[in-house]
Amino acid sequence: MSRILRAVLAVLLLPLAVAAAMVMAGPAQAAALTQVTNFGTNPTNLNMYLYVPDNVAARPALLVLVHYCTGTASGIFNGNGHDYVTAADRYKYIIVLPEATRSGGCFDVSTPAALRRDGGSDSTGIMSMVAYTRARYNVDPGRIVVSGFSSGAMMTNVLAAEYPDVFAAGSAFSGVPAGCFATTDGSMWNSQCSGGNVSRTAQQWGDVAHAMYPGYTGGYPRMQLWHGTTDTTLAYPNFGEEIKQWTYLNGVSQTPAFTDHPQSTWTRTRYGNTGTQATVEGVSISGVGHQLPMTGQLAYAISFLGLDGSTPPTTAAPTTAPPTTAPPTTAPPTTAPPTTAPPTTVPPTTAAPTTAPPAGGCRVADVVNAWNNGLTENITVTNTGSSTVNGWSVVFTLPAGQTITGSWNASYAPTSGQVTASNVSYNATIPPGGSVSFGFQATHTGNAAAPTAFTLNGSACTIG
Repeated sequence: MSRILRAVLAVLLLPLAVAAAMVMAGPAQAAALTQVTNFGTNPTNLNMYLYVPDNVAARPALLVLVHYCTGTASGIFNGNGHDYVTAADRYKYIIVLPEATRSGGCFDVSTPAALRRDGGSDSTGIMSMVAYTRARYNVDPGRIVVSGFSSGAMMTNVLAAEYPDVFAAGSAFSGVPAGCFATTDGSMWNSQCSGGNVSRTAQQWGDVAHAMYPGYTGGYPRMQLWHGTTDTTLAYPNFGEEIKQWTYLNGVSQTPAFTDHPQSTWTRTRYGNTGTQATVEGVSISGVGHQLPMTGQLAYAISFLGLDGSTPPTTAAPTTAPPTTAPPTTAPPTTAPPTTAPPTTVPPTTAAPTTAPPAGGCRVADVVNAWNNGLTENITVTNTGSSTVNGWSVVFTLPAGQTITGSWNASYAPTSGQVTASNVSYNATIPPGGSVSFGFQATHTGNAAAPTAFTLNGSACTIG
């Protein structure tokens, strides 16, 4: 056969060979949730699932998506986390989905092993999943983020505190501060924390996080926090405690730099800067219980986390650790004011104050958030004296027409006129330079002003 004839036959037969190869190979497989085994150190026998979109980016972002108690990887993948999945197809990022296998399906955020970097509990296994994925895909190390719901939100806080050098940002729906759920008796449930009865200063929460990664001096992830005001599973006061922790860790003011209402029942506050990717962002949702996220919310989380391809502002949080000394005593209130009532259960009171007014006095910062016939008020009292207060009562007079209908972090009597707010069992002590925050919901008949004077154990406080 001549050389020319052989060349002609080769050209004619090439399409048939390609077609045959396509038939033998079968149709292309669409992206799917895939279980991965033998992914590395896994002391608590977690399952790992991975979602890689068909057209994954050459340098993709990586989202760690953590489910709620009783949940599964497939449940969050196909359920209330599915907006993250459709966004992964659009923006070409990868999702790692850890799955708890213990009874109840909760993640460990309580034991000493769980609350220490590489401590040998769930967080260790999850970080093995991250390392496995990074080793097999060209993941952008500056775009590794974490998000979770309920138990997964608590794990989001823990992972961001333990591995601040890995995660760029987190978004936690209905969680608690990192370390709040700590136990020492082997239990994985902390009822004091879940009930919103653990209140600490911003620095104390920062110290809790620092203890999870001792010696670390770098920056911390940006954090977005979501909470419903009527949550009775992980009570609403935890929202304010989370804000304290993450503003402190990121070295930014606890006074919001920006406040708006993206939807009528939402109050969004941003700390550190005012953009879509603020250093810390809190979203309080009026009248909603333990049922986040809801329709449309993940779109905001996707933008905050930078999964849509956007980059954080150049004025990002400092790369050095915040100071270990107490924050300035002129700090304003540490929680974003809610738009409706927090849990209405009044905590048990303790005995009357046993110490005299603090030598040197006290200072009060008071924030009121009012609507047509109601308001919430958050009061922060700072001990500017030189002696510790052991047991406190704060007295103030409500304007005419205001009546307290619900409260948190203090007991109140009476509910109108001249009111005495007294400590509860878990916040009776105010050290020199320390603060205590408490608040209430009230109705009003037109006057939503704050009280004009406060006393702490009989000593007049300055306001501001």
